[in-house]
Parts: sequence; C-alpha cells; structure tokens
Amino acid sequence: MTELRGERVVLRPLAAEDVPALRAIQAQPGVARWWGEPEDADYEEKLSGAEGVTAFAIEVDGELVGLIQYQEEDDPMYRHAGIDLFLSEAAQGQGLGLDAVRTITPHLIEERGHHRLVIDPAADNVAAIRTYEKAGFKPVGVMRRYERLPGGDGHDGVLMDLLADEL
Repeated sequence: MTELRGERVVLRPLAAEDVPALRAIQAQPGVARWWGEPEDADYEEKLSGAEGVTAFAIEVDGELVGLIQYQEEDDPMYRHAGIDLFLSEAAQGQGLGLDAVRTITPHLIEERGHHRLVIDPAADNVAAIRTYEKAGFKPVGVMRRYERLPGGDGHDGVLMDLLADEL
C-alpha cells in the first residue's frame, strides 16, 4: 500500500502500533455513536486485509487523528469501492474528513480503476453527509434501518455515490 498525501492529511497504511490509539478514538462518544465500541477482531481484520478491507491511518502533522478504509467489489459487472472513515472528536469540524475523502478518491478511481465509489453515513449524521456532498458524492437513497449498533435500535443510512467522471 502507498502513502497518500492530501492538503493537510497523510493517509498511511495502518500498522499494529496504531491500534491502541485508534481504539481510544473509536471509544470517544462522538465516534462510538456512529461506529460502535472498538472490537479487537475488527482491527485484526483491518491489519490483515481480511474481508477485503484496506485501512489507512489518518495523520495530521504527525499525529494520528483517525482511520479511513475501503472495500472493493471486484465482480466486473458491479466493480466499485466503498469508503468509511472516522476522526477523533478533537479533529472533527476542521475539514480533515473532506481532505481525507478527497485524497483517497483519486487513488480509488485513477489507480485502483473504479468507476463508482459509495459511502453510507447514518441518515442523521448531517455533518458527514455535508462533507461527502462537498467531496462530490450525491445521495442515491435512504436505506431504512440499515445499521444496528450494539444495544441500539436500527437507524437509517444514506447511500451516496460518486462516479469517476464526476471527480
């Protein structure tokens, strides 16, 4: 995997030594609300590339502030990539998520050869939806009771996509 550089963020391959800090970030209330509590098995999968996940640590000025990952669908009829990310509470609201998405998007389209990218924030995660729209993603539809976090009811998700020729 390659290190990717944005305007302010650096996306670098996830390393085992990143996991304790990322677990702490994911446990923050403003992150866990959307991602659930961190689980060791999830991070083991991210490190090993299991489930087709490719994960990057998000750094700003050498400080680990979050994680961005993608999964690829390789069936030629449906080839596309899906993106997920989280930022620490302290890093939110500074345009870093937008920078991370704008950094990984050309990599997935130009280098990985995808014609379509998707992202699926919770329908009530207004800040995330606004960020993805700024990056060029368009809402496709609402997925009802799409996700259920541990101990909670299902909540709706918004499917958003970006086509390569819209980049």
